[in-house]
Amino acid sequence: MVKLLSVVGARPNFMKVGPLHRAFQKYTGSIEHVILHTGQHYDERMSKIFFEDLELPQPDIYLGVGSGSHAEQTAKIMTAFEAALQEQRPDCVIVVGDVNSTLACSVTSSKLGIPVVHVEAGLRSNDRGMPEEINRLVTDVLSDHLFVSEPSGLENLRREGVPDEKVHFVGNVMIDSLIHFKAKAESSTIRTDIGVGDSPYVLITLHRPSNVDSRENLGKILDIFKGLPQEYKLVFPVHPRTKDRLKTFGLWDDFANLPNIILGEPTGYLDFLHLMMNSALLLTDSGGIQEETTYLQIPCLTLRENTERPVTITEGTNRLLSLNPAEVIRAAEDALSGNTKKGRIPELWDGHAAERIAAIMNTLFTTGGTK
Repeated sequence: MVKLLSVVGARPNFMKVGPLHRAFQKYTGSIEHVILHTGQHYDERMSKIFFEDLELPQPDIYLGVGSGSHAEQTAKIMTAFEAALQEQRPDCVIVVGDVNSTLACSVTSSKLGIPVVHVEAGLRSNDRGMPEEINRLVTDVLSDHLFVSEPSGLENLRREGVPDEKVHFVGNVMIDSLIHFKAKAESSTIRTDIGVGDSPYVLITLHRPSNVDSRENLGKILDIFKGLPQEYKLVFPVHPRTKDRLKTFGLWDDFANLPNIILGEPTGYLDFLHLMMNSALLLTDSGGIQEETTYLQIPCLTLRENTERPVTITEGTNRLLSLNPAEVIRAAEDALSGNTKKGRIPELWDGHAAERIAAIMNTLFTTGGTK
């Protein structure tokens, strides 16, 4: 029996480990799958909702590291994770995505000589000003096997000198979750609960420091909101970081007083998926939402200077825009009027990525393959 330990730390990780956990159930005779939650995400109410929504068992191990600066948080995770590894002694550690837990646990595992597998490897924004880019680069250097979700990942890893035998193009586990839960999400009552009903709406998520950590940029976002067509509600579940900045800069009331806005708390996965599926347009700076809207064929405007998910632009419904109010408003008007590009679903985004990963892992670690 081989023991595989998967790490989750923040909400996007749950959507990636959920399909993996289901896929590993096929191999219960040869694989023991352990889930470790670092507790990097400090909103335990939301973590609990995500575990329930995604039908994940409660984590086998919870480290409870909480928030802090990047250095503080990474250090706390590494210290606590090292102790967990010495107790659990897994044959392999699986990390997903690009959060601080991904970096911390890959470094710690590697130093203890435990093989590291990275799911969602090879993505690059080419912007080292983003903490996530540093996490992606370091994790991929240390990983023994790298599972790739889109063609750019293959190109990036090849250019960086990663041997082909370490790299596996398997598709997108985020899309596995979306496909698995789409029917369940349809029955959500969230639109009624928040008062949007059957009104057309734009769904908004913004949390990246480049957008919300300056008063000037939040002012530009306010101008964008004011300039969007008034017949559309603006549904804005506000990330804790964004809420804090809006209040710090004295802008909360300016947003709250917009006549067509619905400000709310972050929602669970199923409720948010329901909102996304029924929206006319997404306005975001999230990586995962770029992928989900591409699969759902919903127009998406990403307010960033770069993206690590270029397939959502080259093949999908995503458009990358700088924080220029006039430009964003014009693009939104085009999208809402139907004058927008029609995307297609990228290769292997078919709901079976986790099954491919589980089959490869079973071969590598339990049937005589090379670790």
